[in-house]
Amino acid sequence: MKIHRNLNSFHAQNPVLTIGTFDGVHLGHRKIIARLHDLAKTINGESVIFTFDPHPRKVVAPGETTLRLLTTLEEKIVLFEQSGIDHLIIYPFTTEFSKLTYEEFVEQVLVGQIHTKFLVVGYDHKFGKNRQGDFEFLKKCAERHEFEIEKLDVLLMNESQISSTKIREAIQKGDFDAANAFLGYPFTLHGTVVEGQKLGRKIQFPTANIQASDPDKIIPGYGVYAVEITVKNQKFNGMLNIGSRPTVNNNADNRSIEVHIFDFESDIYGESIELVFFKKLREEQKFLSIDALKDQLVKDKTDTIAFFQKPE
Repeated sequence: MKIHRNLNSFHAQNPVLTIGTFDGVHLGHRKIIARLHDLAKTINGESVIFTFDPHPRKVVAPGETTLRLLTTLEEKIVLFEQSGIDHLIIYPFTTEFSKLTYEEFVEQVLVGQIHTKFLVVGYDHKFGKNRQGDFEFLKKCAERHEFEIEKLDVLLMNESQISSTKIREAIQKGDFDAANAFLGYPFTLHGTVVEGQKLGRKIQFPTANIQASDPDKIIPGYGVYAVEITVKNQKFNGMLNIGSRPTVNNNADNRSIEVHIFDFESDIYGESIELVFFKKLREEQKFLSIDALKDQLVKDKTDTIAFFQKPE
């Protein structure tokens, strides 16, 4: 996969292109990507994804603070590469760019620079100034500029529409059966191990405190989770607590992330860490004593080990 952060030297043979933010690169997005591959084979072309950095909402509504991402840009790049795309365009989304009408975008960028042969859009595609770039408008542009266009229908799973919004809702509730099924892979959070209050050490449950790699990355709701951890190129199982300690973290919604890694004793301050979420074990609780907390943590560990040991 070739990555382009501008179009100065972009070249693709008979580009078959789709446009969007692709947050999550979920199964609905994979349907579009699969269609790109099919069409590219048909017209002897190359598949192209056109996405943006930063996220458009950070530019058009700079004071808005509720943006929560399923995937960071780095995570999306990995997922796109795994999907076999030929070209990934990460276009700088600026205030000036946001003021382009869709017709100007089509003329200047899609046709003028990329030379698009086939454009594939999702069922809910709207883009450009005042979101005027719906499918009917695009069909007229395609006729005028002599490229093909196709709209894909919504992808359903168990009669439920797959969308980034639904996946975010499931993650906030801790419903990883639904979230991971819609994503097509387990929800993953990347971050760095930072200094914490070291309270867990006093009760034989030391935890690594995590700062997410992107402050807009969605953090699941408060509670205790069964997770898989990758650190220093090694995989471990563990249990993770999400709570609220606004004075000691910079994560979205001021949520603290503390993970107890099973059978692990190394010093990992400053290390990169990957957390893969599989199951919510329970809601966050308050305990009347340290002993009550420790008893619950012993049970949580037992439940987590049982979860990972269950047959597929």
